[in-house]
Amino acid sequence: MAHDELNRLTATAAADAIRRGDITSEALVGACLDRIGAREAEVGAFIHLDPGHALSAARAADETRRQGLATGPLHGVPVAIKDVIDTADYPTEHGSKAFPGNQPEADAACVAALRAVGAIILGKTVTTELAARCPGKTRNPHNLAHTPGGSSSGSAAAVADAMVPLALGTQTGGSVIRPASFCGIYGFKPTFGLIPRPGVLTQSHSLDTVGVMARSLEDLALAGEVLQGHDGRDASSLSVSAGRLVETARMDWPVEPTFAFVKSPAWAGADPAMHEAFGELAEVLGARLVEVDINLAIEKGIAAARTVQMVELAHHFGPLFDRTPDLVSTQLIEMIEEGRSARAIDYAAALDARQALYSVVEELFYTHGPILTPASPGRAPLGLTTTGDPVFNAFWTYLGVPCVTLPLLEAEGLPIGVQLVGARRDDGRLLRTARLLVEELA
Repeated sequence: MAHDELNRLTATAAADAIRRGDITSEALVGACLDRIGAREAEVGAFIHLDPGHALSAARAADETRRQGLATGPLHGVPVAIKDVIDTADYPTEHGSKAFPGNQPEADAACVAALRAVGAIILGKTVTTELAARCPGKTRNPHNLAHTPGGSSSGSAAAVADAMVPLALGTQTGGSVIRPASFCGIYGFKPTFGLIPRPGVLTQSHSLDTVGVMARSLEDLALAGEVLQGHDGRDASSLSVSAGRLVETARMDWPVEPTFAFVKSPAWAGADPAMHEAFGELAEVLGARLVEVDINLAIEKGIAAARTVQMVELAHHFGPLFDRTPDLVSTQLIEMIEEGRSARAIDYAAALDARQALYSVVEELFYTHGPILTPASPGRAPLGLTTTGDPVFNAFWTYLGVPCVTLPLLEAEGLPIGVQLVGARRDDGRLLRTARLLVEELA
């Protein structure tokens, strides 16, 4: 394979090629760095890179393989890390002026899990300020005049532009699913608590979820399987895993899957191009796609999600604003003030409503199958002053259910993602259904 094609390999294909000895990790990392060198000035996906360090790690991975020592499923594969996730060998500045040069002493749990299976940490990707609303420098690789989405802006753009095969992001509202939609890649927000969060910036301890971005569903399953696990330092960490995601995702269904089509209250105000694209998708799926109206539950859930997020954001970031108000953006100040103005009784009610609202959605999984819904209001917005609206994501994040973005639709040269939603801890079956849908529509 030509050097300038190596960076376009999926993580799974790259790991297999390295394992067979067809390519080296050094060559793969070098190809990714070459792509970054050619495109970074325009796309702006990375905030911290150390090519020499990454290449040294790749050479060490190659030497391990040459010696016949045990290797993991991502051995020698480069991975990019959102800059709200701690790395012992790169700064973690959280996209904030308040943390210049901040150097963690240890890796986050998810980064340690990647290294344990042989992954090479290629660099840190751009995030919005503290994973909130204020955008960074990143542009959409499909059209540089448009946003890549956020807050996992750099991770989405880097994967979409073939700078790296796999990247970590985080989601509190829609920060994995939405940028994956805008950038035309696969995004996976797993069940809440499946991937432990020690070493990850806390914005909302009730909502924050580590997610994955890639150019194949197989990569999402592989990364999810590697990253899942219980960690006693995270009070929300699940004690039971989602099982063997790769094996489950590869299985076939005994019958064709059916879907519940949930438009949500935001449908009417969404991009007409998205309406048209979903209309065509509905025609293809025919009777297997049944429209279901749960708008009242979604409206209540979105309001509750906002209350939870703002109150917890104010709790975690308010002291930073009090200490260094000049280093905090206007957008973040507004969020802190909103959280501080909320009533305790409303916050408690917002947390309590979650299980009742999940029961409404859970019934759909039994009667119709996975939920099919937009991943975003449409194409990536023009300009870099906003990262888009999480209105099609916040409800599902609030419920803690697994979601996956599929890059199936397009309008005027810009991607539009389809979002599939599954039951809690049913991540493997969700990825399997997603694979079957993609194969059917290919």
